[in-house]
Amino acid sequence: MPEISRRIVIQAAAAAPALSLAAALPATAASAAAPLTISADGITLAAEADGSIVIRDTADRVRLTHFMIKDSVLGQQRTFGGTPSLVTVDGQQAIQVDYVMSASAQAVKVRGIFTVAARRAKLRWEVSGSATLTPTGYMFARSVLAPSAPERYVPATRWTRDPRGGVPYEVNDGALYQETWSDTQAYFRLAKTTVGFTNATWIHAPAGADGATEAELVLGAMRPAAANALGAGKPLSVDVWSDQPFGLYDSGAQMTLKTQVVNGAAVQRPVTLTWWARDFDGRKVCGGTLTRTLAPGAVWDEAFTVRGAPQGIVFTEVTVVSGSDEAFARTNLATLKSHAYQAEGRFGIANYTWMLVPDKAAVGQLMRKIGVKSVRIAYDGAPGLSPAELDALGIPHNVQLGGVIFNGAPAQIAAWAEEKSAIVRASGARYFEVANELNQPWMSGQKAAEYVRDGLKPIYDRLNGSGIKLMNCGLGGMDVNWTANFHKAGGWPMIDVFAFHPGRGNFTPDYAPPPSEWQQGENGTYWNFLGALREARRTVDLHGGGKELWLTEAYACTRPNRWWNDNHRQAAENVLLTLALAVSEGVDGVNWYQPHDSTIHHPQEADPDNPEYHFGLMNRDTSVKAALLAFATATRTLEGATFLRWMTFADPDVKGLQFDTFAIVWTRKDGYILNADHGPEQWYPHKEAWVDTWLTKTQIALPAKGSSVRVVDCVGRETSIPVKGGKARLTLDGAPRIYYGLK
Repeated sequence: MPEISRRIVIQAAAAAPALSLAAALPATAASAAAPLTISADGITLAAEADGSIVIRDTADRVRLTHFMIKDSVLGQQRTFGGTPSLVTVDGQQAIQVDYVMSASAQAVKVRGIFTVAARRAKLRWEVSGSATLTPTGYMFARSVLAPSAPERYVPATRWTRDPRGGVPYEVNDGALYQETWSDTQAYFRLAKTTVGFTNATWIHAPAGADGATEAELVLGAMRPAAANALGAGKPLSVDVWSDQPFGLYDSGAQMTLKTQVVNGAAVQRPVTLTWWARDFDGRKVCGGTLTRTLAPGAVWDEAFTVRGAPQGIVFTEVTVVSGSDEAFARTNLATLKSHAYQAEGRFGIANYTWMLVPDKAAVGQLMRKIGVKSVRIAYDGAPGLSPAELDALGIPHNVQLGGVIFNGAPAQIAAWAEEKSAIVRASGARYFEVANELNQPWMSGQKAAEYVRDGLKPIYDRLNGSGIKLMNCGLGGMDVNWTANFHKAGGWPMIDVFAFHPGRGNFTPDYAPPPSEWQQGENGTYWNFLGALREARRTVDLHGGGKELWLTEAYACTRPNRWWNDNHRQAAENVLLTLALAVSEGVDGVNWYQPHDSTIHHPQEADPDNPEYHFGLMNRDTSVKAALLAFATATRTLEGATFLRWMTFADPDVKGLQFDTFAIVWTRKDGYILNADHGPEQWYPHKEAWVDTWLTKTQIALPAKGSSVRVVDCVGRETSIPVKGGKARLTLDGAPRIYYGLK
């Protein structure tokens, strides 16, 4: 077959814009006797007479059958078979399929071009012939042959560094649909897809800027990140993970950091791997450098051992370099001591644990391990663990449901209330939080009376006397104006619990301005913790009725390189202090928002600019943050504890909470404002989690008993201070620490 140069093809395409690049190439008629095939290392594509494409290695793995277009006039239209032929594209043999459309879409032309390289196939569909096409709605049909597991959607990400500085972070880098057999895997790789549009027959595959849909199929036993790198044609890629769910190990365990490197270049070349692991103080606990020569498309697996502390966290990074190509990836490893929790507790998870990775059993055991004693939302049909599964774990559960029909017809409101009440009853919930954050705009006081009339009262009429306690819609911030209108409208007697969400910006949790000083706006002081909590406590005590006080969402957002949000070290410190302050104010329940970084509509996709994404106790890859260890440290320390008083010191910048068996002490020598040196832009270079950001260290001698004082930091690491002459000499800064043995 004669080869046409790329220059000639481009010229032909320019002269006739309606033709695709592939359309300008000569074709060979398909043989009726046998399928047309093209092959590369580890992969073969066979075109059957009806235009189906079978992808195989040692066995038939996937069959591609149809393509579906979307058109604003014609609607959705799919292909019905096609004619295959062999063509040459850029000097490479390819299979072309000219598809047949239905009678109502004869003007539309769909052509498929399929090529192969080592262990991967490039799939391209070109559509023309209509001026009203909607390329965002294209899809292709695939049939997975004899898989051993269901198809799995895997968002692809990569680590990047901001050239201005700060901490690195993940960005989206495509999407994968993973197919699994007992001996290998395959991955459909697309630049974009909407997983909600994909079903058992069709994969959502929107067209790119040129109007064509492109996808890669990578075949082989490898990690999703490796498949994504090969499919995207990246010259070099690295992935890191742990052999333990969440990267969380038992106390003192040997921890394993696994890594997989891929040479995506077309030539063999040496690759140098450098890795390190740092503890919470920034000490490099281990690391090293290795070099391997990798063939094109080769995958290199390594595993490194890191000795775990009795309790603590290790931050890891692996970097690979070959020539001018470089890639890196990060994950965390941690150890957590065992602990026997009491039967009851006040700490829970706000957003339902819908990300069941790696599986339900692991997620359930993790919640038990860190002291989760309630889940805010659980009912049959909701994402996450079901009520029965939570009951088996011994974790109580509540329900939050919304959809209040303001100013609706009586029949509509009654139907809504009947439906929600039935769900709550069937779930076995202890509490029902009736809707969520309906006090918007904040501090406007709007719709409080309508909420009581159309939302709360219809539920109250149906659940009063049922034993299910009612909460108002959890307020966004301590909205004193909405609460006043709610009370005036008669809502207070209908609730058993006053619920609110004390959001917090770049203020320490103990920053407590009164409501008269709160400033509104996205970055206003309205979003403070202790000031809001004290106002909520005052409100509950003022209006009476024995109401409980719940924080149904509490936060420590770690959106990277934004001055308004915590870095990972600040978040860990603030988790501990937030929960301690909640107990000091007599809060009955705190639900942390949320288990891990992600959003329910885009699970495990990266979203660095969205604050909603960064509230988790775990990272996107589900490895633990320092904040998770801080949560566990707080739940273990505070459960069953009795708060006695705020401690007083000669130095007014020294702060302390005295409980019955321990104290939590810190200073505010460096003020209550975090990242205070920020500029006018939102961007701010966050420090790494192992960097101590407190500049001022204060020495103070306090009365103590025994021979030593035990000190526990926010991530649960223990040290001791000797007692001399009845006193212990403490070194304090802005980080709260727990002290056992002070008088």
